[in-house]
Amino acid sequence: MERPAPLIALLTDFGLIDPYIGILKGVILGLAPGVALVDLTHDIPPQDIETGAWQLHTAWRFMPPGSVFLCVVDPGVGSARRPVAVRAGGYSFVAPDNGLLSYVYAEAAPERAVILDNPRFHRPQVSQTFHGRDIFAPCAAQLALGVPLAELGSALDPADLVRLDIPQPKWEGDTLVGRVTHVDYYGNLITDITGALAADALTAPSVALMFVAETGDPDERAWCVTQRGSHFAAGPEQTPFLLRDSTGRLTVAVRNGSAAALTHARRGTRVTLTGLRRPTAAAGA
Repeated sequence: MERPAPLIALLTDFGLIDPYIGILKGVILGLAPGVALVDLTHDIPPQDIETGAWQLHTAWRFMPPGSVFLCVVDPGVGSARRPVAVRAGGYSFVAPDNGLLSYVYAEAAPERAVILDNPRFHRPQVSQTFHGRDIFAPCAAQLALGVPLAELGSALDPADLVRLDIPQPKWEGDTLVGRVTHVDYYGNLITDITGALAADALTAPSVALMFVAETGDPDERAWCVTQRGSHFAAGPEQTPFLLRDSTGRLTVAVRNGSAAALTHARRGTRVTLTGLRRPTAAAGA
């Protein structure tokens, strides 16, 4: 029995109004008929590499091992930015080298990478404005068919791959200072506080999270969040509360509402967390 080709998961900022997604799928299926295609999302805000990187971070580990990810958020299309294919964590990723894969690299060190510069695996005519169609999609299809990564182009030192500066919380005295990393569709405010610190924030006796107004927006205020819940229906209505979301991060939510709309916080808004016991290992941080 032939082994089925791994699936290809797609993440783009193309939206659904134009036929760009259908074109990508047509190119892939023309080369790899019958390959399974999974749409992670095509609603990344235009040119928003940070949001694309975050959304990929939440999804990639849940695809079957060996899957290929075709990721196109590419404001530098046609420029000197490199089209790459990367092997990491048991998966293959085809994307522009612009930081879109940063969270993947943070969790699974890239094992190998190539620049997609072998024209044998491109469409015959390459547009300088649609590399998704002419370079990325054909190369993703070839990987799904079993073509070795090394054949797609010139070897690239994984250390030279572009990485975003991923926010990390820091201690300032006994106060933990972090940022809102992502605002999801429901208006939940997902912070960069994760792991044991996020768990402790829900169990320590006297925890308070403050939003720090920095923009001068008159609608932005320094909310203090002290209530906590284990799930979205556990919190009060019209009052922000803390929980851990499905990624394990400390999140501010509003039951049946939007924490972002209520607080006017946004991605990048600074937060402070008090009432936690500072880990001994972080004493010198």
